[in-house]
Amino acid sequence: MFPKRRHLEPIDDRGPLRVMFVITCMPVGGAETLLVELIRRMDRERFLPELCCLKYRGPLGDVLAAEVPTWSDLLLHKYDVAVLGRLRRLMQRRRIDAVVTVGTGGDKMFWGRLAAWTAGVPVICSALHSTGLPDHVELPNRLLAPITDAFIGVANAHGRYLAENEGCPIRKVRVIPNGVDLGQFHPRWPSKELRTELDLPEGTPTVGLVAALRPEKRHDRFLQAASLIRQAVPETRFLLVGDGPERKKLETLTRELKLNESIQFLGTRRDVPELLALMDVFLLTSQMEANPVSILEAMAVERPVVAPAVGSIPETVADRVTGRLVPPGDVEEMAAATVELLKNPEQAQAMGRAAREVVIQSWSVDHMVRGYEDLLRALYQTKAARHRPKRPPTPASRRPIRS
Repeated sequence: MFPKRRHLEPIDDRGPLRVMFVITCMPVGGAETLLVELIRRMDRERFLPELCCLKYRGPLGDVLAAEVPTWSDLLLHKYDVAVLGRLRRLMQRRRIDAVVTVGTGGDKMFWGRLAAWTAGVPVICSALHSTGLPDHVELPNRLLAPITDAFIGVANAHGRYLAENEGCPIRKVRVIPNGVDLGQFHPRWPSKELRTELDLPEGTPTVGLVAALRPEKRHDRFLQAASLIRQAVPETRFLLVGDGPERKKLETLTRELKLNESIQFLGTRRDVPELLALMDVFLLTSQMEANPVSILEAMAVERPVVAPAVGSIPETVADRVTGRLVPPGDVEEMAAATVELLKNPEQAQAMGRAAREVVIQSWSVDHMVRGYEDLLRALYQTKAARHRPKRPPTPASRRPIRS
């Protein structure tokens, strides 16, 4: 099964590029939220985006289905090789010009790229949003590197990691930083109604985290740090925003640490900007990260961040300027840095203001969208120029006579 060669019109002589984003499903998460913003903000005069969820749509998929062409239920089970034909026919029927698989490794990265190649899609890219286990680029996915035009990392350190550890050819690695909607995430006065709902009287020291309850996020360290923080600042309250498979385990640990009265598991929320405004410190405790959107959102709301120096986090969090960097896994340092900020609110507020300025300069969602648009247009333009038919040589009888 080999791809059919398509005639590619020059980028300026044709209509918008049809771009299909291929992902497993669309739960509420950092990468999925970014994809929603990307699809919504792409210039419709130059791009017509579509969404393809190999499995079910999920909550954010349902949202996008009302806005753009959305496809789902193509992968029926783990060993469903017939998905290749379904995807190929869908891409051909929709006359897709560029495919972007979203996520590190797995079925979406494999079947999405292979189907695009067999369908003759001109531009094939993979956007990878995570670093290290549990997500990685498996051997079958590495073998498809030759048919891939670009591997998109979310920060400079992440791009280097993809080349050095995930088998992505360095010449094909492109970095497009994650971004935040500065119109949605901005400084605001904490909501009195929200304080009442969460039983957080004004002036209560509050530490929070927004992250899916997954093993790599290491919420257990957050809880251990919370126990130490309470010893230094007993009135501190803690907010955990997000849901996931670790919830029951973490609730059990909360009881064991006797933190029931001070910690709230809020689950998935749609008022994240308002919740961030309630927090005095944003404490991230992950084992590994690429470029966590939650940090950028907290910084945009002028919250100081305490985070481990892993992945690309040092590119966003400057120690003692926009927050505090601590050694990975060092719960005592996490707690000490948080306590320092809670006890020095003026210092914390100054870090928060500096944090927003950093986001404005380098990490806005508009920068991210322009990065994707420029990359896709450039790749298509290169392919179109390469496939442009050569003009036949001018017959000798019609050649100009040289004097």
